Formats: sequence, C-alpha cells, structure tokens
Amino acid sequence: MSLYWRIFLLNAAVLVAAVSLLLGPVTVSTPVLFGEAVVLLGGLAAMLIANAVLLRVGLAPLDRLTRAMTSVDLLRPGGRTRVEGPGEVAELTTSFNAMLGRLEAERATSSARALSAQEAERRRIAQELHDEVGQTLTAVLLQLKHAADRTPAPLREELRQVQETTRTSLDEIRRIARRLRPGVLEELGLHSALRALTTEFTTVSLSVRHFIAPGLPELDEATELVVYRVAQEALTNAARHAGASNVEVHLSDRSAGAVRLLVRDDGAGIRLAAEGAGVQGMRERALLIGADLAIGGGPHGGTDVRLDVPTGRAGESRR
Repeated sequence: MSLYWRIFLLNAAVLVAAVSLLLGPVTVSTPVLFGEAVVLLGGLAAMLIANAVLLRVGLAPLDRLTRAMTSVDLLRPGGRTRVEGPGEVAELTTSFNAMLGRLEAERATSSARALSAQEAERRRIAQELHDEVGQTLTAVLLQLKHAADRTPAPLREELRQVQETTRTSLDEIRRIARRLRPGVLEELGLHSALRALTTEFTTVSLSVRHFIAPGLPELDEATELVVYRVAQEALTNAARHAGASNVEVHLSDRSAGAVRLLVRDDGAGIRLAAEGAGVQGMRERALLIGADLAIGGGPHGGTDVRLDVPTGRAGESRR
C-alpha cells in the first residue's frame, strides 16, 4: 500500500470513529452542557494525538533519509542509509543509495583525472624551472664571476654580494622544482624520497625525524606518489600552521602487508576551523588508492596524520 493511501485510510478511520460516536452514544445539546464539552474536547485531543502518532510512525523513515542526505560527504564514502519503511519509502532509500554510489564513483574518476593533470603540470613547470630559469641563472653567475675578476677592488665586493644573491635564488628555484617534481621518488623510490623530504623540512627551529621499518611491502608508483604527497602536505602544515618544533614521519607495516604512514607533530593541534584545500587534497588522493586517511589529535597533543594503504595495494616485500 502506498504512503498516500496509508495516511488517508488512517485519518479516515479516526474520523469514522468520531462520527460513529456522535451518531451513537454521544449527543450535543444546545446550549452545550459542561459534560458534553469535556467529552468533545477529549475526543478532539484523542484524534489529534492519534494523527500525530500515526504520521510520526509513517514518516519516520523519510526523516532518517533526510538526515542522511544532509550529512553526505563524498570525501568520506561508504555511508549508506538503512532500507526500511513502506514500499515507496524503501524504493526512495534504495534509489538514494544507488545515486550516492554513482556520485562517489564519478567523484573518484574526476578526481583521478584532475590530480593526474595536476601532476603533469607540476612536472612541466619543474622542468621549465630547471631547464630555462636554472640555466639562465647559472649563466648569470658565470658572467658575474667573470666581471668580478676583472673589476677594480671598490666594486668587486658589490659584485660578490650580487653573486651570492643570485646563487641563493638559484638554490631556491631548484628547491621549488624538487617539490613540484620529486625526482628522487621516481629514481630511488619512496623510502629515499621520504628521507630526503624530512631533510628538506629540517631547519633550526623545526626538527624532522624519519622512522622507516625494514622489509615493507612494495607499492605501485601511483600509491607511492600518494603517500609522498600526503607526507609532504602534512609536513607543510606542521611547519607553516601548527607551530611545531618536532615532527616524526613513520612508515611501517601495520598488519597483513598493509602500509601505514604516520606524521606526528607537537604543534597547536586540531582546531575547530573548517578543513582547508590541503586537507581536502589529501583526502581526495587517499580515495584514489582506496586508503583510509585519519587526522586527529596526538597522544601527547599536536596532530596525527595517518594514512593506511590496504593490502590490495601492496605487492612483494622490498629488497
């Protein structure tokens, strides 16, 4: 029976019962006596309560479905609404779950294309920085050195300072190019890339240490890139926003061949602010490889960023 007919028949039953009472034992005088008014008001209250209860029971599945719709987050997939209620409501819930599945699949596909294009653009920019800007600055350094060697002593020191400034700019461009395109990841693998990343972020005010367990399962290239980018973003957040002084990067074998990346800092911790583009980017990358990303407070304060790569993404042990 459809929801419309269920509600209609339930209300009709209440009204028929009220009319039957009026035509039977219940009578109304003119003017209305006190006892009759009490009976009528009691009957009206009973009718309203009966309607409220029946509508609440009949529409409860729709309320649950509405709450599920308002809490949907495609970056946290897997949540589904329990199919229950009368036929139409059950069909609506089933259709909503199917639509949610299609949206999650489409989101994953579009995110994969977008991140692939982003990585390609990063490689192109890094290559241009290295080949064009880097070579130009190298040529400028050589010309400055040649000019400084032939310049009178009063101007030589100024040219030396310009040389140092140019050399510093060249080092900064090379550092940016390495962040855009992690060549060490492609050439030496994830372990060496994480070690280089911790060294790069280590400064006078920030100590970054790595702990990489031996004999970890080997991951494919796409998974290694995701793990590297998540670690890079977590370290960037710790250095720029958390005010941390110590950061640890752990890569370990969680269980049954699954790999866990843990970035733990001693900074200000998680605040109530909404997640930024960096955290959302980490979640999108985790979805691409079916990994589980969790961001929360550490055991002694600060922030823990955990990425668990499932066993299906792992192969044979790295030698």
